[in-house]
Amino acid sequence: MVSDNSYVEYLIESKASPIVKAGSYIALVLAVVFFLSSILTPLGIAGLILCVLFGALYYFLTLNANIEFEYQYCDREITIDKILNKSRRKNVAKYDVNKIEVFAPSRSYHLDEYRNKTLKVLDFSAREKDRQPDPTYTFIYDGKERVIIEPDQEFVAAVKSVAPRKVFTD
Repeated sequence: MVSDNSYVEYLIESKASPIVKAGSYIALVLAVVFFLSSILTPLGIAGLILCVLFGALYYFLTLNANIEFEYQYCDREITIDKILNKSRRKNVAKYDVNKIEVFAPSRSYHLDEYRNKTLKVLDFSAREKDRQPDPTYTFIYDGKERVIIEPDQEFVAAVKSVAPRKVFTD
């Protein structure tokens, strides 16, 4: 059994959107084209400015193309960090387990009463559609947010040890 002050962490890599991947390649190609055109044609400084703009667009798109989420459970608190391009970490959210209403697999019947409610949806999963069996869990936080995560069984067991009536594994 996991104790009340246990520490569990789990890291999951999120799949990048094909639109973001395609946009980053297009931005890179346009940056190179405008750089070469600023040298070889009379575009000059305008071509160089466009090169810098598309280079910056490429940087931000590639930064958001490689995203990982780290879930941490410690002292009745779930913390979710977003890791951009395996180098920059950003704390995205903190959730107190006492304010979680229900924590269950995403297709569970325990979430049926929340299906028609308009809640803010936060997806911190791998974003891979139609995986069988569905590894995602959804928890309703404070009646305001529907949070989708993809934890392992150790993480779920740690949360279940402190809130057994709120966590379901069916």
